[in-house]
Amino acid sequence: MSLSIQSSFQEKEEGAPGSLYLVATPIGNLEDMTFRAVKTLKACDIIAAEDTRQTRKLLTHFDISPSMLFSYHEHNKAASGPELIRYIIEGKNLALVSDAGLPAISDPGADLVQLALEQGISVIPVPGANAALSSLIVSGLPTERFTFIGFLPRERKEIQAVLEPLQAASGTLLFYESPHRVMKTLKAILEILGNRRIVLARELTKRYEEFVRGTIEECLEYLEEHAPIGEYCLVLEGADPKEEQKQRDAWWQELTVEEHVEHYEGEGLPRKDAMKKAAADRGVSKRDVYNALL
Repeated sequence: MSLSIQSSFQEKEEGAPGSLYLVATPIGNLEDMTFRAVKTLKACDIIAAEDTRQTRKLLTHFDISPSMLFSYHEHNKAASGPELIRYIIEGKNLALVSDAGLPAISDPGADLVQLALEQGISVIPVPGANAALSSLIVSGLPTERFTFIGFLPRERKEIQAVLEPLQAASGTLLFYESPHRVMKTLKAILEILGNRRIVLARELTKRYEEFVRGTIEECLEYLEEHAPIGEYCLVLEGADPKEEQKQRDAWWQELTVEEHVEHYEGEGLPRKDAMKKAAADRGVSKRDVYNALL
């Protein structure tokens, strides 16, 4: 990968390509739309949206009339992406929006960003509301380390493949889920990660915004009595840090001494230093490692 440097606010030269703006939109409350987001959408030649009907309502509310409103979503990205990039290369500025929140989070926007960068196009963020971070900061769970998971896959084996590597992760975990799948997801998390503390955040910034805090089992009981309604963000307590350290300490135990040393050599260490680190991991002397290699 070659080094790339982008300066977002340089004067655009005549005949130069346009820019791709990633514009955050409200996740419920229209008052969360920023002044900069409105100004950017008014200034751009084209707006690309997941659902043009939904976005048209937003544009009408803020009196925004783009020259073109373009459909760009998971099912048409292969055809629409290159066409949008062509418009930008021709000199048009394009704003990408999602139905709610930050584009390129749990939507195909990341693919369009990649296409733009491959063509040397400037990609400029216009920040705003985000459901995952909004849920995290009010959860009462640790915020210094967290991992965004997004929506879990539908198939059980794929769900296991996502969740099992997180068993010892000590950072807070963030999930998105729909109302008709939230209980299934909670049961899968309970089975694989255990009965941890969790926050169910739903309908963020809207009239019926709600936060349910408790253990997974307690939240499942709550949902049995109160049918899930609205989109959810699940904020899950991380594992005990001691468990994470235990897993890190044990990663090498299935390796032979030779494989252990080769691992560190593969990271660029000289053989002597690799032997020293392997010896430290195993709690033996460097001579023991040397003898084992012989």
